Amino acid sequence: MKLLSFIHPNTGKKTWGYHQNGQVHDLGWHYPDLKSALMTDFLSETLPVGEQVPVFSLDEITFLPVIDNPDKIFCVGMNYQDKRIEFEQTIDAPTLFVRFPDSLTAHSAELCKPESSDEFDYEGELAVIIGKHASNVSCNTALEYVAGYSCFMDGSVRDMQYTWFTSGKNWQRTGAFGPWMVTRDEIENPQTLSINTWLNGQRVQHDSTQNMVRSVAELIAYISRFSPLSPGDVIITGSPGGVGKKRTPPLFMQEGDTIEVEISGIGRLSNRVAGLRMIESSYS
Repeated sequence: MKLLSFIHPNTGKKTWGYHQNGQVHDLGWHYPDLKSALMTDFLSETLPVGEQVPVFSLDEITFLPVIDNPDKIFCVGMNYQDKRIEFEQTIDAPTLFVRFPDSLTAHSAELCKPESSDEFDYEGELAVIIGKHASNVSCNTALEYVAGYSCFMDGSVRDMQYTWFTSGKNWQRTGAFGPWMVTRDEIENPQTLSINTWLNGQRVQHDSTQNMVRSVAELIAYISRFSPLSPGDVIITGSPGGVGKKRTPPLFMQEGDTIEVEISGIGRLSNRVAGLRMIESSYS
């Protein structure tokens, strides 16, 4: 099942629903948002269908970040071997940093390049959405706490990213999240997915999640040891090698570029790069 958050084309209000056969079925009347639905036993319910469910085409809606109001967003750095080699990373423990919800943007929305930055880098990643409360869980059971998976573009402001990653990762609308969440039952093993990033049609990253240094299950177990996770929380699992910072010459995103993240079994997240001055607040 593909679950998504979006702006209702008739009311202009935030809502959510599911995508099937090119159509979006609105479930906003059932629960106020996707995070609220995940806090219930929604995924085990029979979805309502029929005339009472408003249906729209994809081109009628305005996408929102899959979860536009997560309580916690944990990001994992240096989690592919090629990336570790690029950055000469030798620390054995997972590298973690946080994003805040106001740094997110949606599929088909504009990804924001700060005007002050000359090094706006791409990092395509697998996003994991938590489906139920998880505290100090084991690796063996960790995937049972997953609601689903999505694509993420972890836009990195390299010239503001020093030893403290957070300062380069929380500029307004630099993290694209979408287009939807594919529920866990449709992805039996998250370590068998191909992940590709495309900049203006050129593939700049290509890898498989089987090459993660720490698996999705290991990350959930590690994070939940020190920070209990709740439905709607998000873990961004790391980017493959091939980032612009380490290319010769360096390759960074510019205004007018198109950046896309494609993950097998999920879909393709696409964004146009724009300057901060071009972004209007359309999600409030």
